[in-house]
Amino acid sequence: MAEWDLRKLRILRTLRERGTVTATAEALHMTPSAVSQQLTNLAAQLGVPLLEAQGRRVRLTDAARLVLAHTEPVFEQLERADAALAAYARGEAGEVRVGAFPTAVPALVVPAVRALRATHPQVTVRVREAEAAEAYDLLAAGEVDLALSLAAEAPSAADPRFTHVPLLADPLDVALPPDHPLASAAGLTLTDLAAEPWIFGGSGPWSDITRRACEAAGFSPHQGHSATGWTAILAMVEAGMGVALVPRTAAGRRAGVVLRELGTDRPVRHVVAAVRRGAGEAPAVARVLHALRHAADPEPER
Repeated sequence: MAEWDLRKLRILRTLRERGTVTATAEALHMTPSAVSQQLTNLAAQLGVPLLEAQGRRVRLTDAARLVLAHTEPVFEQLERADAALAAYARGEAGEVRVGAFPTAVPALVVPAVRALRATHPQVTVRVREAEAAEAYDLLAAGEVDLALSLAAEAPSAADPRFTHVPLLADPLDVALPPDHPLASAAGLTLTDLAAEPWIFGGSGPWSDITRRACEAAGFSPHQGHSATGWTAILAMVEAGMGVALVPRTAAGRRAGVVLRELGTDRPVRHVVAAVRRGAGEAPAVARVLHALRHAADPEPER
């Protein structure tokens, strides 16, 4: 098989375009003797004559034109590769793997992906649903590039492995059955519900959030039922089996459930994004972080 040298092929291509060795040398910032030497070496590598004398000038042989006809698609593909690399360097292209806890996917990740499709369609986001604490394990292992989690589940800010980016303060509303006596009460607070059976998981972040919120309001919640999925929790609330705290960004809300904002003791969960330290400077990752920030706070900057 012939030995193909792209640099020498580019010189041959330029000679075809410029017509003379001197003009080729000027275009490529070479000397005429260097151009001639490189083309002589290329002819030896390919095993065919590439130039023939025409008076005081040279012209391309049929073999040279055949070589260029077959290498033109290569040059075209290299131009595309250059353009793709430039887009990648500007953050206009690339793949970013995002690990996110379940309610963050529809509330933050999906709007961010939609926005990126409109502004940077060559930035691809691959989503992996993971519980809040698991997202950090995936990030540390290099299985995702960006993790969305709850601040309560995040490693310490002093952890040298990660950089944290606050995204959202997500208020927690209380879910009540429509016929509950307090469903339309004015100024509802958590303490008004101290005697109610509460529905939350037996362990994990949502159990901790519910217990901490109630304890901050001055009581320890009685766990009437244990569930972790919002479909199950809201179905039980609708059936009058208890009440529950629900993040405002949670998906799957039911028509048969009343969601009430709480008063002064309203709890909030904080959502953060995290990247491996230094990785946030990667252009595509920075694009995704920007889109996530906008999804969390779509109001224009003032």
